[in-house]
Amino acid sequence: MDLLNALDISSSGLIVQRFRMNLCAENLANIETTRTANGEPYRRKQIVISDGGDQISFQDVMMGMQNSMPVFDGAKVIDVVYDQTNFRSIHKPGHPDADKNGYVLMPNVNPIVEMADMLSATRAYEANITAFSSAKSMVAKALELGK
Repeated sequence: MDLLNALDISSSGLIVQRFRMNLCAENLANIETTRTANGEPYRRKQIVISDGGDQISFQDVMMGMQNSMPVFDGAKVIDVVYDQTNFRSIHKPGHPDADKNGYVLMPNVNPIVEMADMLSATRAYEANITAFSSAKSMVAKALELGK
């Protein structure tokens, strides 16, 4: 794997983790949204992440490195899916969206889960920044050696 490929992989990881953090923020912002355009409460969104390639065997990786062919494409967001867990039901008789018994369906967003996911995405983002910085400094050192 060459150093420019390492930069590409780290930058794709940064993009995916930023997207993940934005989705967590959107979920948290809509934690009280009881009615969306389709008439239901807001439904929590999650992303599906791919490694950017087919399943690669260890032998393929080693052969790719010997032939100096890029093997890894980095991470990619494949899809945004809706969490299908049930909505929360709370008793708020004065709420405009309350049913005849006074219960309101609330979004299926759990703030603790969202904050944990946000923290995980932040740590992964920081790890990608560290890897990117290391690869960048190695490229700079290699260029200095070539002088």
